[in-house]
Parts: sequence; C-alpha cells; structure tokens
Amino acid sequence: MQKRISTKDYLLFGFLSVIILLIILAMLQIDRQWLKLADMDHALAEQSKDVSALRGLTAQMQRKLASADLSKTNTVASNVAQKQTKGGIPAAFQQAYKATQMEDYAKGGWFVGSFSNGLKTLTPLVSTDVYASKVQSYVLESLLTRDVDTLEWQGLLAKSWQVSEDGLTITFQLRDDVVFSDGEPFDSSDVTFTFNFIMNEKIKAPRDRAYYKQIESVTALGQYEVAFKFKEPYFQAMSFSGGMSILAEHFYKPYLDNPEEFNQSKGLLIGTGPYRLKDPKTWKSDQDSVELIRNTRYWGAVKPSYDRVAWKIIQNESARLTTYRNGDIDVYDNAQPLDFKQLKDDEQINAMSRRFNYTALTNGYGYIGWNEQQNGKATRFKDKRVRQAMTWLIDKDKLVKDVYLGYRKPAVSPFSTKSKQHDPSIKPRKQDIEKGRALLKEAGFEDRDGDGVIEDKDGKPFEFKLIYFQGRETTKRAVLLLKDMYARAGIKLIPEPSEWPVMLEKMEKKSFDAIVVGWGGTLESDPYQIFHSSQSKTNGDNYITYENLELDKIIEEARRTMDEDKRMALWHKAEAILYDDLPYTFLTSGMELGFINNRIKNIRQTKTGLNIGAIPTENYIPAALQKHAN
Repeated sequence: MQKRISTKDYLLFGFLSVIILLIILAMLQIDRQWLKLADMDHALAEQSKDVSALRGLTAQMQRKLASADLSKTNTVASNVAQKQTKGGIPAAFQQAYKATQMEDYAKGGWFVGSFSNGLKTLTPLVSTDVYASKVQSYVLESLLTRDVDTLEWQGLLAKSWQVSEDGLTITFQLRDDVVFSDGEPFDSSDVTFTFNFIMNEKIKAPRDRAYYKQIESVTALGQYEVAFKFKEPYFQAMSFSGGMSILAEHFYKPYLDNPEEFNQSKGLLIGTGPYRLKDPKTWKSDQDSVELIRNTRYWGAVKPSYDRVAWKIIQNESARLTTYRNGDIDVYDNAQPLDFKQLKDDEQINAMSRRFNYTALTNGYGYIGWNEQQNGKATRFKDKRVRQAMTWLIDKDKLVKDVYLGYRKPAVSPFSTKSKQHDPSIKPRKQDIEKGRALLKEAGFEDRDGDGVIEDKDGKPFEFKLIYFQGRETTKRAVLLLKDMYARAGIKLIPEPSEWPVMLEKMEKKSFDAIVVGWGGTLESDPYQIFHSSQSKTNGDNYITYENLELDKIIEEARRTMDEDKRMALWHKAEAILYDDLPYTFLTSGMELGFINNRIKNIRQTKTGLNIGAIPTENYIPAALQKHAN
C-alpha cells in the first residue's frame, strides 16, 4: 500500500532544504573569506617588501649624499636632464600632469576597450599581434619615449643620454628610483639582460633579433649607466636602443634554463609600467577578456588615472557595437566603414560619443600576401608575372568605393604616401584585365578547354584559397569582390575565413596559398624584417618566402646610411623594386574610424593619432562618471 505524503513530511522536507541551503551559503561565504584573507596576506607581503625596499633606498641615498662630489657633475648629462624637466615634472609626463590640473580630474574607474579576436599569448617577444602589443604598452617601459606632438625623444627610464661622435655608441644614464611592479628595483643589469635574452637563439624572438643584431654589445658602465654599441651606423639606432621594452632580469632569467617553457607560455608579463597583470604568470589565452590593475608601485611623476584597464574579446562586429551602445565598453574603434557611415546619424551614439575619423602618420596598409613556397616546393606565385597579373586584375578604386565607402585609399607600397620614404612619382595601378591575362598566358596559364577557367600546362585549374579573418564583415565583402574580379580572368578564388590564432599558426608554418592581412605603420619603416631574404629562413616576418638579392643589398645600405636625403633615395629604389616585384598586392590604406564614450575626458589628436591609451596616461574619468566593468 502506497504511503501518502503528509503536511508534516512537507514541513520536514522544507526544513532540511533550508538547512542544506544555509550550509551551502556558509561554505560560499567561507570561500570568499579565504579569498579575502589570501588577498590580504598577499597585500601584507607586498607592503613588507616595499618597506624593506624603502629602507634600502634610504640607505643608498645617504651613501650617495655622503660621497657626492658636485663639482664633478657631468655637464652634458645635466643639461639634457634639465631640458627634459619642467617645473619638477619630467617632459614625458607634462601632458599627463596638465590633465591632473583640470577642474573635473579624478582618479579611479575602469577604462574598458575591446579586441576583435582572442590573444594567443601576452608573453613579450613570443607575441606577434597588435593587440598583445597594446596590452604590453601599459606594462612594459623603455628607456625613451617620443613626444606625440613634436616626435622628439624624451627620457622615461633613462634621464639623460649621449651619442658618440661616430654615432656607434649611445650611453644612457638611468633613473635610480624605478621598481618593477613586484617591488624589485630596476637598474642597468635589467637592460643588459633584456638584450642578451633577445639575442639568445633558444628564445623565440626572431623578429626582434632581426633588428637587434645591429647591436654589437650592451654594457653596464655602472648600476645606473648603460652603453649600446652598434656594429655599424644604423638609422634607427636611437629608436631600437631607447625604445627597447625592458624585461625584469629576476623574473625572466629562470626561463633560460627552460626556454621552451617561455616560448610556449601564454602570459609571462611583468614590467615597470603603470599597470600590471594581477598575477604575472597565470593569464590564459582562453579567457574572454584581458584585465590590468593599477601598479601601486609606479614610479612615474604622474600616477595612472584608471583603477583598471580591460579589453573584452568580442569577435562579432554587431555584438561589439551593441556592447558599446549599452555602455559596457568605452571605445568603438576600428569601425567598419558601413557602420561608421550609418552611425554618424545615430542620435543615441552621437549623444553618448565623440566621433573620430583621421589619418595618422603611422597608419598602416592592407595587402594580399602571395606565398611563394609550401612544403619546400615553389608555388605558382613564385613567378613574378603571376603576382603582377593578380594585381592588374584588381580594381582598387572599386574596392575603395564599394567596400570602404571612400574611407580608404589605394595603397602603393609598404611606405606611407605621407612619408619621405615614398616616391611620389609611383602611382597606384589601375585595373587592366587584358594586361593581367597576357601575363598569365606568358606564365603558362590559359583556358585550354573552353570552360572559362584557366589551366596550367598540365591542365590543372588555376584556383587558390585566400585566408582572411572571419570576424571582419568588411574584409569578407572585400574578398567576395576580389573573387568576382578574378573570376573574370578565369581564376577561382576560394574564400577561407579563419580565426586569428589559426591565421597566425598558418603564417608561422607557411601553410597557405594567399592571405589578406595588414601591417601597422611607423614614422619611418624598416622593411628588413618583412622583405629581406634572410627573414624567410629564421621564422621572421617574411612568411611568404620572398627573395630578391638586389633588394636585400639596398635595404642593408639604407639601414646604415645616416644622411637622410641619401637614405630616402635608397628607400625610393627599394620601393621601385617592390612595386615591380609585388611580393604583396598592396590593397588600401586609410583612416581610423570610431567613437569614444563622452565619459573619457581629455581626448585630443596628435601626430601619431588620438592620445587615448597613450602612456603616460593623459585621459581620465570624472568621479561622477566612474563605474566598474561587469
């Protein structure tokens, strides 16, 4: 006989349920308390370390004062230091200091941006994408920085510097009041270590080694003085010595015993900068955001304004716009041209935002990279005539008008048309289908069976896969337009949308036919890492295996030519070769488009672009507008 459930049973069941729920809540509360205790324990340990460090610095200052001989002050270094300081504030911090004097200035709040794809790694040297570089710029610092308005060099970790008469040696006097975010002091040994670490062949840093191999040695002349000696004159000597991101010796040195652990790491990141990872070792690439917290030990004359800086990973463009519209991110940058055009008249967006569209000196370019070798065998793109034909078949003007809505311009070469590196007599190619077909026929490709598709001499159809980042609707539209253009000449383009980490892996392994990507720009670019033959053999950025010995010699000569007029003449020669050889089909270059939430204050345009994200931080959020990220 089945027993009925009585009211008493219901009450007992309810009572037990409440008891279980209370136990679970208590356990959660205990877990939270343990986490808080752990954080407090960590904070106390950090404070203890700071107190110990402060005592050491005090003793050091006393020793200096006791032994100082002011009559022997280095006059040159002193003059440079005075020039770099105004009102007790170093030149590099002047703009940030001006922000602190504004009426509504306040510290605090979160600044939240977004990335359109996931990051493979944040580890310096190992990382290769622009998003990782952006994160690192808040954490790592260099000896010098550029004034974003005048482009002059300013001291950062270095307070003064001198260049030898022959231009081969640059000597830096370092600041003696800098510590890394974990409290360990910075000195010349960190600078020498960084160079030696980069040059260690076991460390996965081929791109950086390509540049720093110009340096013969980096020598500590004292605890706070270091000299960079170059093997030969190099036009970017100041940029690569003063601009080298300094790594903490005490943190990275252990990985010399196990370099593969470093090479495969995802988030080994620590520096002297204004922000830091909560834990410099535990960040994982599968996270949906990157978050930095304020470096409470930051040495700078102006402390960071935001409590935290974060970036959400939002690969879908419409989702990113919705997130911005909802106020969950502060910047909607790299906007798609179609979206930007429509949003210009959007009342909600205009009420909450400041709109920007500009062309900076450092704007980059988009291109198709033609892979000339796969699995040790030459591809059809090894033939210059094929690469030339693939370029003649493209109507760049139509691409600019229909896809980019006039917000971009046809690209000519890797050099900005605003740069002295560019020869103004070189103009973008106009589409010429007949010339393209003639070159293809000369290279052995023609329609042999009348089906409208061209084949090689063995009857194999001319088809290729074009890899592109799947998260960009504009890129997808551009690829589909390119597909139609190539189809008119009997070529089958097979679009291959991919995730960004997959694209990086394919580039590294050279396992692709062709790829649509882009390079960021610099004030005066050095094409060595991209187009020099040696960089196809060292896992450098010449991942298309392009080789031209004449170009190699010109690049090498230009790099050691200090006279600007003579160097520019050499760059013009290099540009002419690239324009004819077309290892890339240079597609477009253009404007930065986007919107910034009005709560972010002190936004202004500089020669290198908007000052948002510039370090030292010039932007801030008034107290009434501050909020935390979700």
